Amino acid sequence: MAGAQEKEKMSTIFQALDSKVGLIPEPAPPARHDAMAERPAAACAAGPAVPLTDDPKSRIRIVPIQLGESSPLLPYDGSSPRAGEQYRAVRTNLLQNPDAPRVLVISSCGSGDGKTLSAVNTAGALAIKGETTVLLIDADLRNPSLAPTLGLPQEPGLADVLTGDCQLEDAIVETEQFPNLYVLAAGTARRNPAELLDSARWHQMCAVVKKSFRFVLIDTPPIAAVTDYDLVQAVADGVIFVVRPDHSDRNLCLAALQKVNATGKLTGVLVNCAENWFLYKRYGRYPYPYPETYQSGQ
Repeated sequence: MAGAQEKEKMSTIFQALDSKVGLIPEPAPPARHDAMAERPAAACAAGPAVPLTDDPKSRIRIVPIQLGESSPLLPYDGSSPRAGEQYRAVRTNLLQNPDAPRVLVISSCGSGDGKTLSAVNTAGALAIKGETTVLLIDADLRNPSLAPTLGLPQEPGLADVLTGDCQLEDAIVETEQFPNLYVLAAGTARRNPAELLDSARWHQMCAVVKKSFRFVLIDTPPIAAVTDYDLVQAVADGVIFVVRPDHSDRNLCLAALQKVNATGKLTGVLVNCAENWFLYKRYGRYPYPYPETYQSGQ
């Protein structure tokens, strides 16, 4: 019953789209007095909008994820049962969080901490939970890595949406292997990313996707690197802070944690590449294995 209601909700949202207008309302263009002002609007557009058919999700492309054979991403096929269970634990903590955050930033204090890997695996764990729809956004417009990591097309993406070169529903892709997991790649930023993420269009887009998806996870630049993180977290309900013990700089990590905590949005800390814990396989005297029958399940 809950799955049917979720699908009906998604269907209603997409049916509300007009075939001539995207998910984000177009701002009124400023008055111009040059020759360009005399050209028809269609001639200035990047291309005609794809009209909706009877299928309300027709403009959402379905694209297969392409991972390497030994990739640590999306370990929900039994290839890495321990990792799969750990990210399911993250999912449980999010679903039971009393604040019920829905728009979550995934970030860290520096590059190489595993924030993109953590964002992908957390999104995957949420997406295999019944009819939970998840949108994963790459908001690291200066150093995008989400699309290359998943083997998905980089364009069109977020930057193209924010510059008005593409409609949101034409930039989002649905992953073939995970029907409830949607991805919005970074695209190509032809303007300063800080200006794009501080625009009215960014805030409008965030409001739309929050209504359209159960969860929205946003991969951002490192917290202390550029101002982009601050602009993105301003629209988020919470922040998942990723730390890698064998890599993260201690001083930078503590400073970044204090910064996140000061906003009151620290949802949790996710420890990446942690050494085996002494309670990993046993709870007291009782073995706690991962039976073969569970490994292929969700």
